[in-house]
Amino acid sequence: MATITNRTDFTNYCLRRLGFPVIQINVDDDQVSDRIDDALQYWQDYHFDGLQKVYYIKALQQTDIDNKYLDLSQSTDAQGNPMEIVGITRIFPISDSQATANMFDLRYQLRLNELYDFTSASYINYTLTTQHLRSLEIMFTGEVPIRFQRHMQRLYIDWNWGASEAPVGTIVVAECYAAINPDVYNNVWNDRWLKEYATQLIKRTWGNNLSKFAGLQLPGGVTLDGPKIYQEACEEIARLEREMENNYGGILEFFMN
Repeated sequence: MATITNRTDFTNYCLRRLGFPVIQINVDDDQVSDRIDDALQYWQDYHFDGLQKVYYIKALQQTDIDNKYLDLSQSTDAQGNPMEIVGITRIFPISDSQATANMFDLRYQLRLNELYDFTSASYINYTLTTQHLRSLEIMFTGEVPIRFQRHMQRLYIDWNWGASEAPVGTIVVAECYAAINPDVYNNVWNDRWLKEYATQLIKRTWGNNLSKFAGLQLPGGVTLDGPKIYQEACEEIARLEREMENNYGGILEFFMN
């Protein structure tokens, strides 16, 4: 069987699994498209392959400062493809303390005295000291609080917008999770679980459509049995969702969604 790499072939595959063209599948094209969208959404929400870790980078503009949030609704990846961010774990500390040129700064003195000669000096003491300083910074200053809601696509950062802490031009780097876009990464269409799940969603819709004519006898003595098709599909959907929970669910991480 050829690898499925697009939505059209995926749709045809699902219908063939249900018996088309030998059997007429009483489902409208729009219904099929909706069920495939439902399957993709479920897969992206729960499958460990449905999300990817990305880094959102933005230089603050005056509009961002006036809004007091970052608008992520038009986010794109490195190749310029649309990207739906579903969760944000943190933003990286924005501080010039690591790059200060002040000779009285403690980090400057550490570099000057500990790393004056990279060919002979050990960086172990410097590393341990900087880690200790970072621990103290987290203890007494803390991480910058952030708030993000998936459907709003707005990143709220609770800092002093526009002041010395976040002036225009400040670089914000956020660690995020984004949904895999099947139109960009077309191997998604060949996922085994996704193919089975979408097929059963379409079958359930087929059974629901036929249940309106339950018991109707067609010429030749054929009787429509929509409820049975519907019940079989419901059982398979429940089995696949248990399989997702037990075998394919992503490792839980604390991220804001």
